[in-house]
Amino acid sequence: MPASSGNGAVTRSTLRQQIADALRDEVLAGRLQAGQEFTVKEIAEQYGVSATPVREALVDLSAQGLLDADQHRGFSVHRYSVEDFRGMIEARSLVTEGMFQALDDGHKGYRDLDDPRTAAAAAGVRRRGEEARRAATAGDLTVLIGYDLRFWRELNALFGNPYLTDFLHRLRVQTWVCTVQHLRGVTDLRGRLWCGHSELVEALSRQDTVTARTVVVGYNSHALTLIERLAAG
Repeated sequence: MPASSGNGAVTRSTLRQQIADALRDEVLAGRLQAGQEFTVKEIAEQYGVSATPVREALVDLSAQGLLDADQHRGFSVHRYSVEDFRGMIEARSLVTEGMFQALDDGHKGYRDLDDPRTAAAAAGVRRRGEEARRAATAGDLTVLIGYDLRFWRELNALFGNPYLTDFLHRLRVQTWVCTVQHLRGVTDLRGRLWCGHSELVEALSRQDTVTARTVVVGYNSHALTLIERLAAG
């Protein structure tokens, strides 16, 4: 793990975040599976660090809904149900629809593409979308998750509200964790993963919220149908 510099508080805070990020990646990759239990001591020994930043990182991930904490048994990866997934999709849809409505009402977020910084950010989102599309088409789930999370976070950031961006990012991490738990037994994902990122970017760049809504509705429907079918066996 990379060493940190600066005073003790900064070092510990940075280490805490590094551990949280590493464990989140393990959960997203399915290497830490639903229900899998571990203790602060085990994680501290795995990363060769003290218990304090590990405990803080695990508490952070518990607050994000990714881990369950038990006073006597330590921590375990949260097991998401199909009903959980439906709730996540509903919450995501309600917030996204509010953002689209704000755009229809004249919000400057996605529309201000004449600003050089916004244009540069939008170009980055477009590149991220292309990478996500290629990974989805190839059925490369690990690569897709990385690009997909960055794509949505950077796209939502163009709206100009960091609270919405952070909320939706956390929700997308949860949906991906749930998705990975259900996709673990699928050997070939080619053609089964949503890949409409570029279409959404193009619609928003044209200020076409009607098409953008259609794309997002299709995305949510695709994700929910996939999880429901896998859960049903």
